[in-house]
Amino acid sequence: MKSERLPYLLVAVIVVQGLSAAFFFIDVFNDSYSAGYGFSLSLHVWIEAVATLGLIFAIVFELRYLLDILRRNAQLARNMKIASGALAEVIEEHFNQWALTRSERDVAMFAIKGLSNGEIAALRDTSEGTIKSHLNAVFRKAGVSGRGQLFSLLIEDLMADALIGEAQAPQG
Repeated sequence: MKSERLPYLLVAVIVVQGLSAAFFFIDVFNDSYSAGYGFSLSLHVWIEAVATLGLIFAIVFELRYLLDILRRNAQLARNMKIASGALAEVIEEHFNQWALTRSERDVAMFAIKGLSNGEIAALRDTSEGTIKSHLNAVFRKAGVSGRGQLFSLLIEDLMADALIGEAQAPQG
């Protein structure tokens, strides 16, 4: 993915800028002691020094930005893991409430994942008629009329749990 390469690209840019800053710093130092005349600060040396400092500040800013991106990515990964686990818990809780059989659970899970009846039948090595029968039993037990409503029911419960959890969280 393109976004996964971003940190590596930023690190490469920062390394190139760091090498450039080191070169310019040495150049400013050498120019300030030009040709054995002692220390001198000409306009050229001042411009190079300011440009070098600007580059160093840019490197510091980019490093902080990169660290912030990496922290955010880690937090998003943790949140996704939590949400994924929470969705699995909500699904399992509903399956228990609806008293689904093992076969109905499997078929319902495949349906929630977006597989067609034909794909589910192939995975379970059974006929599409059997899959339709299991899905109808799931829909009837869940009190919904189709896949969309089944998925919506699970997502609504997940969101309600998240909102309740946020409302109960202590305000700091």
